[in-house]
Amino acid sequence: MAEPAWDPGAFKARVDAVLRDFTAREADGLTDVDASLAPVAEQLETAVAHGKRLRAAFCYWGWRGGGQPDSDALVRAAASMELVHAAAVVHDDLIDDSPLRHGRPSAHRALRSAVPDHPRPAGAARSLAMLVGDLLMSLAGQLFVTSGLPAAYLGRARPLWAALARDLVAGECLEILRTGTVPDTAASLKVIRYKTAKYTVEQPLLIGGALAGAGPRLAEGYAAYGLPLGEAFQLRDDLLGLFGDPERTGKATADDLRGRRPTALLAETWRAADTGERARLGVLLGREDTDPEDVRALMRGLKAPERVEDLIAARVEEALRALDELDAPPAAVAALTSLAHSASTRLS
Repeated sequence: MAEPAWDPGAFKARVDAVLRDFTAREADGLTDVDASLAPVAEQLETAVAHGKRLRAAFCYWGWRGGGQPDSDALVRAAASMELVHAAAVVHDDLIDDSPLRHGRPSAHRALRSAVPDHPRPAGAARSLAMLVGDLLMSLAGQLFVTSGLPAAYLGRARPLWAALARDLVAGECLEILRTGTVPDTAASLKVIRYKTAKYTVEQPLLIGGALAGAGPRLAEGYAAYGLPLGEAFQLRDDLLGLFGDPERTGKATADDLRGRRPTALLAETWRAADTGERARLGVLLGREDTDPEDVRALMRGLKAPERVEDLIAARVEEALRALDELDAPPAAVAALTSLAHSASTRLS
């Protein structure tokens, strides 16, 4: 009998329930310490309240691709990937001073109201947000090890957690180090690979596979699929960051411009520009009051968005070719094919 088609909505609901219950208990633990911690506890819960749960889905199908059945314990372990993401988002918004996330004030902005009497309220709010991000990363490990999976299974994935954390920090540091330098597509793609691609697709898949006891061949297939797809995911995010609908993305469209972040979109614009266009771009990026539409017009004229679309399409094609070679159950291949399209063609 054929297995029923995967229902992404039902899976998301399972992950949401795990995260909601887990963070609610942890938030209660904070307010038990002191009632004044309520705003911090609220941000802990807010940080995990939204999301497509793609990282959890990749972990889940890494497990299922290894021949393992559906498991509530595995869903709990997979949900820990979303806590990693929540931590990364809080830290990223803090580093970039992004004002919005999911259409709401980012954590470091929201927490200003918690410190009205502090002599440096903005700095204090940033410190609180940093600690919320740190706690989320710690809780990710806690949820993983208390998921209910056998200790032997968890032990197989432990080294991958260390790699995940190292690569994520490396990517964030590379972005900071590259910001403001001459735009370069290869350098931007390296930032993407380590800051987002690995922890979004490749490493959740590999962790799910390790939990399932997958062999080296399957792990190689997961990496061959996951890394290019993760890069496509972030390239799409870069496009949405400037050309997307803020009502859908929930983020300010000028964030990447204001911060002069080393996106591939900016690098492809720079690569296609002549001397005069580069000078014009430099002036636009150097002004606080620049209208983002002026930059968008320059990028459109140089066909930079189309160039990034080509980069996305090439990476999705590479990922799907890797799936053709993957020795995994048909249900897993079908789900990973669907996830490749959802990750690369989304509008938010």
